[in-house]
Amino acid sequence: MSQSAITLDALQALDAIDRRGSFAKAAEELGKATSALSYTVQKLEEQLAVTLFQRQGRRSILTPAGKLLLDEGRKILGATAYLTDQVKELATGWEPRLRIGLESTTEREPFFRALGALLEEQPNLEIDVQECVLSGGWEALEMDGIDILVGAPGPVPLQKGFRALPVASADMLLVAAASHPLAHVAKKPSAVAEQLPRHRRIVTHDTAKHNVMRNAGLTTGKQVLYVQTMEQKIHAQLAGLGIGHLPRRLIQTRLDSGALVELATETPSTDDPAYYLAWKISNRGKALKRLSRLLSDVFT
Repeated sequence: MSQSAITLDALQALDAIDRRGSFAKAAEELGKATSALSYTVQKLEEQLAVTLFQRQGRRSILTPAGKLLLDEGRKILGATAYLTDQVKELATGWEPRLRIGLESTTEREPFFRALGALLEEQPNLEIDVQECVLSGGWEALEMDGIDILVGAPGPVPLQKGFRALPVASADMLLVAAASHPLAHVAKKPSAVAEQLPRHRRIVTHDTAKHNVMRNAGLTTGKQVLYVQTMEQKIHAQLAGLGIGHLPRRLIQTRLDSGALVELATETPSTDDPAYYLAWKISNRGKALKRLSRLLSDVFT
């Protein structure tokens, strides 16, 4: 396989000449002699059998062939710089990418505040946030689909090698839209209990694909509307399409405005389900450790 005439040194030379407008200024920026830079460009032109620069007064201007080469070449320079950063970060213990599973009931503002603090410290860190529901987050963590899970409902799966820290509860409330028939008896637990089975419930799909899926909240009634995300569930309930449990922190403004109404129940739950921040013990990346501390600070 013959060696390509297009090298990183040649691309860096073209980039500097184009930005600085002359061989002399580009050579000064790159710390090279002007003659050495001229030789690099001349050799590249000979090997490619094209003219890359033409003179316009005191400036060196790219020809169409030179512009095409530099436009594509800058993509290579950018990718090379990114790869260099990744290798350096990995060598220092900072992983280049962090995949986060965010449980649908988790309050967004403190989560993104903690994430923002991490990105201020590590601006080159690539972040991938995925929404998880019920068993789906635990499954994704077990199968290495994510690196850290935020706000997952208990119980913590045993013998999976997970490190789990308890975080603040989601404070789930049974609510209906102000326009929903149950809103008229919202403060009468016996009436709510009697009418519940006759109304559609809104359920967020468990994102688990391989493990046993589970349901949470209402199990009464035959009419069910399944949605994919908590945002969809909130808007479905605001539209009066059904009832269901929603996290207080995500709907407080709608409760305050009267758009949603909390439904009283005869036997309110005194056992608040546990929620967790979790990751695999085997994952020792510095980014994960730093984010886990930041999240623990804002959620516990």
